[in-house]
Amino acid sequence: MSLGYAEKLSFIEDVGQVGMAEFFDSSHVLQCKIEELAKMIQKSKHLVVFTGAGISTSCGIPDFRGPKGIWTLQREGKDLPKASLPFHRAMPSMTHMALVELERAGILKFVISQNVDGLHLRSGIPREKLSELHGDSFMEMCPSCGAEYLRDFEVETIGLKETSRKCSNAKCGAKLKDTVLDWEDALPPKEIDPAEKHCKMADLVLCLGTSLQITPACNLPLKCLRGGGKIVIVNLQKTPKDKKADVVIHGFVDKVVAGVMETLNMQIPPYVRIDLFQIILNQSLSRDERYINWTLRVASVHGLTSQLPFIESVEVSFSDNHNFKDAVLDEQPFIIKRRTTETETFDIFLKINYSEGCDCLSTKITIPFKYEVSTEEHEEETIDKEAVLQSLREKAVEESSCGQSGVVERRFVSEPRSETIVYATVTNLRTFHCQQSVLANGDLKWKMEGSGTTSRKRSRTGKRKPRA
Repeated sequence: MSLGYAEKLSFIEDVGQVGMAEFFDSSHVLQCKIEELAKMIQKSKHLVVFTGAGISTSCGIPDFRGPKGIWTLQREGKDLPKASLPFHRAMPSMTHMALVELERAGILKFVISQNVDGLHLRSGIPREKLSELHGDSFMEMCPSCGAEYLRDFEVETIGLKETSRKCSNAKCGAKLKDTVLDWEDALPPKEIDPAEKHCKMADLVLCLGTSLQITPACNLPLKCLRGGGKIVIVNLQKTPKDKKADVVIHGFVDKVVAGVMETLNMQIPPYVRIDLFQIILNQSLSRDERYINWTLRVASVHGLTSQLPFIESVEVSFSDNHNFKDAVLDEQPFIIKRRTTETETFDIFLKINYSEGCDCLSTKITIPFKYEVSTEEHEEETIDKEAVLQSLREKAVEESSCGQSGVVERRFVSEPRSETIVYATVTNLRTFHCQQSVLANGDLKWKMEGSGTTSRKRSRTGKRKPRA
């Protein structure tokens, strides 16, 4: 997993308490606490969830202060954890998806995250119900008009710096900035203000997988207490706020949340990842008007200069009625150029080979080639994008496989002739199953399966500082 975020942060000596011991409630005690938490959630009118690195460790993303956390290993002079898969391919955990179901059911009102992995957004939590206090490694923001851009690649900078891209709003065009805070950056009002508002309204704040060492972030859950709200902490290590909590649960977050969902008789929805790419076919007459020069490009929807991190190579072949040589495009940008006569028609076959971290190996696409002059300067085919995406999700779950693709956008320009087709493709599928079994001593044990086809002191106006 990429550790780029930790490596990009400015160096500071004190990163808070690290290497903290882990504690585990006995199976009987854990089950009792799970049932108690489920009852509290069931009675809650305004549930807020506050998350930390511990909810993403099962996704292959290391935490910071645990026994094998990034800061812990750095302080011990040991090598950092090795990457298990690319950061941009990390998939939401059982906990992430359970929160999605609680939100859809109207139980969960707001999520506050200290993580920068973007997994809450990828899971399906609505942006308006999420505060990403420390930013998102996959998000860029326009400082001028406020537009946000969720990327399929990790943004190259942190610290609210300018990136290499511009706002796509024709009336704006300002240079975009990353959204991830460095130690000296203040919490943005856009994130902290709604977080404070919902914590004050909350009758229950559920803290999941956080050491609660970053302030003022770690003090947000306490804001529910003045209105009579309750706090539940689920974490393997002890936290400075344990004494303020009504219930403290020492156990794996996924195990606790799975137990709660089972007790509430609620299903954890599958995670279906859909990625987008565009195929651009440009055609133009040669100077003597005897031939058609054409170029086919497989490109990112985030701009022609952006990388396609989930595509490893593109194999190009042609229908039998043509003598073009097949080609393998294994370096980005994926571009092939050829020449044909004006009257020739044929099919271009593309095999899109996916990179490490995708469950499916490839997707096959056919592009019909025919040169014709359009009477319209610009044309755009009307496609219900959301309907296509929903259909792809349903089909992936029904077939228990991925690799399905569909067209979500098609644009034409007559001069010079250009056709752009945006494809959506299912690249990952993960379903979750939870089972209870009774041990010999009468205690309950959880078996969880996830399957896929393949704080420190930080002031409102100031900086991120270590907590004493």
